[in-house]
Amino acid sequence: MSQTAAPETLSFQAEVGRLLDIVAHSLYSDRRVFLRELISNGSDACDRRRYEALTRPELAPPDNEYRIELILDTQARTLTVGDNGIGMNRADLVENLGTIARSGTAAFVKSLTGDAKKDLPLIGQFGVGFYSAFMVADRVTVETRKAGDEQAWRWSSDGKGEFTLELAERKAPGTSVILHMREDAGEFLDPENLRAVVRQYSDHVAIPIRLGGEKGETLNRASALWMRPRNEVTAEQHKEFYHHVAHAFDEPWLTLHWRAEGKIEYTGLLYVPASRTLDLFHPDRKHGVKLYVRRVFITDGEKDLLPGYLRFLRGVIDSEDLPLNISREMLQNNPVLALIRNGVVSRLLGELEKKAKDSAEDYTKFWESFGAVLKEGLYEDPPNRDKLFGLARFASTQGAGLHSLADYVGRMKEGQEAIYYIAGDEQAALATSPHLEGYRKRGVEVLLLNDPVDEFWTAQVGVYRGKKFKSVTRGGADLSKIPLPEGAEKKATEAEADMAPLLALLRLTLQDAVKDVRVSQRLTDSPVCLVADENDLDIHLERMLRLHKQIEKESKRILEINPEHALIRSLVAALGKGTVSEPLNDAAFLLLDQARLLEGEPIPDPAAFARRMTAVLGRSFGA
Repeated sequence: MSQTAAPETLSFQAEVGRLLDIVAHSLYSDRRVFLRELISNGSDACDRRRYEALTRPELAPPDNEYRIELILDTQARTLTVGDNGIGMNRADLVENLGTIARSGTAAFVKSLTGDAKKDLPLIGQFGVGFYSAFMVADRVTVETRKAGDEQAWRWSSDGKGEFTLELAERKAPGTSVILHMREDAGEFLDPENLRAVVRQYSDHVAIPIRLGGEKGETLNRASALWMRPRNEVTAEQHKEFYHHVAHAFDEPWLTLHWRAEGKIEYTGLLYVPASRTLDLFHPDRKHGVKLYVRRVFITDGEKDLLPGYLRFLRGVIDSEDLPLNISREMLQNNPVLALIRNGVVSRLLGELEKKAKDSAEDYTKFWESFGAVLKEGLYEDPPNRDKLFGLARFASTQGAGLHSLADYVGRMKEGQEAIYYIAGDEQAALATSPHLEGYRKRGVEVLLLNDPVDEFWTAQVGVYRGKKFKSVTRGGADLSKIPLPEGAEKKATEAEADMAPLLALLRLTLQDAVKDVRVSQRLTDSPVCLVADENDLDIHLERMLRLHKQIEKESKRILEINPEHALIRSLVAALGKGTVSEPLNDAAFLLLDQARLLEGEPIPDPAAFARRMTAVLGRSFGA
C-alpha cells in the first residue's frame, strides 16, 4: 500500500457489531466510564513501551517520560485521548479494534441482553472498554504508530458495521483516539467536567494525565496507588483502581493491600472480584495480576506468579528484588518469583479463612462464584491442600446451604468409614437420584458435586482426615456397617432370600449389556439402578471423557435391583409360577433401559424399547 493508497474498508467481527449497537444505544446512564477506559488503555500502552525499552533503549521516548494527554477542540467538537505508549501496527488495529480478541467470545455475545444494567458488567469483563467511546462519539478515529516502526496508521469508524484503515503521518510512537462528539455529549467538551471525571475515576493512574497537551495541567496524582500507605487509600480509590486494572464495572469483593519485608520485599495490591467472568474456565484463561519491578511494568498473566486456581485475582505485585531488566523467559523457575508466589498464596488463603469464619454468608457468595476454580488447587497444590479443604464448601443431602468437610465428618454416622458423594451435571437431579435412597434411609449424608472438577480432585486426593471419598454410584454401597432403622434390617434380609432365580435370569438375559446383576443395598424406593464397578471409571466421569473424545469404549455397568420393590417382587413371583420367558425377557431389558434413563444415558435401541413397552402395556390391559 502506498502513501496515497485509498482507505481500506473492513467489516467488524459480527460479535463486535452487536456489542457496538448495545454500547451506543443502551449504556448512556454510565457513559462517563468511556474516559476511564481510554485512559486505562493508554496507561497499559505506556507500561508496555517502558518494558520493551528496558532491553531496547532506542524505543524509549526522547525525554524518557510517559504521559496521557487530553486535548479539546470545541470548534471541531472533538476530544483526543493520546498517549506515547507502545502504539499499534496494522495487524494490532485489526485484532484489537475489529474483533473481540479474547477467549469465550461466543459465550460473551450470547449473554448480552440489551439491558444496560446487565450488559455493562459483562462488557467490562471482556476487556472491550475501547468500544465505550461510541457512547459519546458518533465517529472515532485512531491514529497510531508502533514503537520501532516507521509507518503510522489511521483507523476510523462510525460504529455501524465497518471501519477503514489507511496509512497516516505521525512523528512519534503512541496512539491518539479522536472522538467526534455526539450532539448530546457536549458536557465532555467542558474542561471542568473532564477534570472531575479524571479525578474521580483515574487519579490512581501512575503516569501523568495532562489536559491541553504535553505542557498542560496535570489532573491526577500520578503516583502508584499500591505504594501509598494502606491507611491513606480510601475504599473509593480502591474501587476505581480495581476498575482500572481489571477493566471491570463491579466492585471488589475483597481487597488485600500489604507490604512484605524480610527475606524478600514486595508490595501487593490484589482484588477478588464480586462475580466470575464468563471465560473463567476457558483453557487459555490467565490471571489478571500485573508484575512490576520497582514501579516498572514487567508483564501480566505470568503463570509462575500465581497458580492457575487463583486466576480470578486482579491487581498488582511490585517486587524490590527482581532485576529491572528481567525478561519474561528469565522469570520461569526464578527463586525470587517462587517466594513471592508462596507469600501471595498464603496471604490470600489466610484472608479467605478469616472471611469464612467471620462472615459465612458473605463467604458463600464468594464460593458460589469461584469455588469451582479454587477446588482445582486440591490436586494442583498439595502443600496448601489442608487450607483449601478448610475453605471448600459443598451442597449435600443434609439440607439447604453449603457445608464444610469438617461439618460433614462431625455428622458421620456410627460405622461410617467414608465420605460419600455423588457427581453429576445438575444439583437438583443429583438430589433425586435413586442411588441416594439407601443412604437417606440410614441417615447418611451425601455430598452433591456438580462441578466438572469434582471428578478429578476426588480421584486425585482420595482422603480427608483419614476418611476416603467414595462415590455412591461406584462399587458396592458398603452400607452393611451402618445400622438401618429398627425393623428395616429384618425386612431387607427376608426380601433378599428368594432373589437367586431372578438374578440368574437377568444375568443370562443381559449378559451382553451389563457386567453383573446383584441385589442392592442402596435402593429403597426405585426398582433398579446402574453402578460402576469398583475398578472402573465413575459413571459421570466416563460420560464427560466420552463427550470430550478422551475415551471411546463404554464400560459395562452393574445393574442393581431392589429386592423390596413391588415390581421386583412381582417378577420373582412370576418366575416362581413358571411364566413364559418372553415377558420376563422384555421386563429385563426395560428395567435396564429405565436404569439408563435415570442416569441420563441414552437408550441404545429406542425401537426395541418402544416395542417392548408396547408389548408390556398390551399385556397389562389385555390388548
